[in-house]
Amino acid sequence: MVTYVANADDYREQNKTLRITLRSAKENEKGAKEQSRKTAAEGQRLETRLNIEIASLQTEIRELENNLKNTEREKAKLLQKVTDMASVVQTTSQTAEQQTRLFENAQAQLKTVKQEQIKERKELNDVTAELNVKMAIIATLEADVKRLKEEKTDLQSRLDRFLLGFGKETIAPIPVTPRKTVARPAPPIAKKLELKGLVTAVDLKNSVAEISIGTAHGVKEGMKFYVIRGDEFICEILIHHVDTEKSVGTLKLVQKQPRPGDSVSTNL
Repeated sequence: MVTYVANADDYREQNKTLRITLRSAKENEKGAKEQSRKTAAEGQRLETRLNIEIASLQTEIRELENNLKNTEREKAKLLQKVTDMASVVQTTSQTAEQQTRLFENAQAQLKTVKQEQIKERKELNDVTAELNVKMAIIATLEADVKRLKEEKTDLQSRLDRFLLGFGKETIAPIPVTPRKTVARPAPPIAKKLELKGLVTAVDLKNSVAEISIGTAHGVKEGMKFYVIRGDEFICEILIHHVDTEKSVGTLKLVQKQPRPGDSVSTNL
């Protein structure tokens, strides 16, 4: 009997313990289910957010791929531009070298022309100085001739007045001795053209001028005319185009600017 009661108490205690344990297990199961539900909801939320982020990343990837393609196209265009510019730079460099050579040649020609002009100007100055000397001599001789003529006229007048008092007059002198034949120079093999005209138009920008005479007066290409204003030398005109009644030439040895109305002649 004692053993039964003891066993019964043990069973009740064990049953109580089991019920407490079962209740605790059910509560734990309920908490676990709730935690599992929360975990599942959190997982679903995380999955949804992750899907959104994945979709956003995929969109960004597509945009980056498009940008990469556009960048590659721009790169190809820029490379083509660089190639074209390199070709242009090369062509420009070659053109610049050609221009430099042309400029150097033009400078050399200009230097030669200037040297020729200096030489011709010196020759012209020498000729002008010699001409001035000869003109001075001629002026002196003309003055002496004029003085001698005046003296001769005065003497002739005095002689006429003296002879009139005797009813006489002077007669032309007759040579006492016969004239001797003198050697005559051979006829010249060339003669001066003595062409004369006027300047009708001037283009100082292009250093050309037009004169009033042409082929009808004997003008030919290559002729040289001297431009004179009064007794002053202005310049030379080298004819390069001839018409019937007018001619055009290049200005040379310009001392002063020619103008319409200036005289032109083939001889100074």
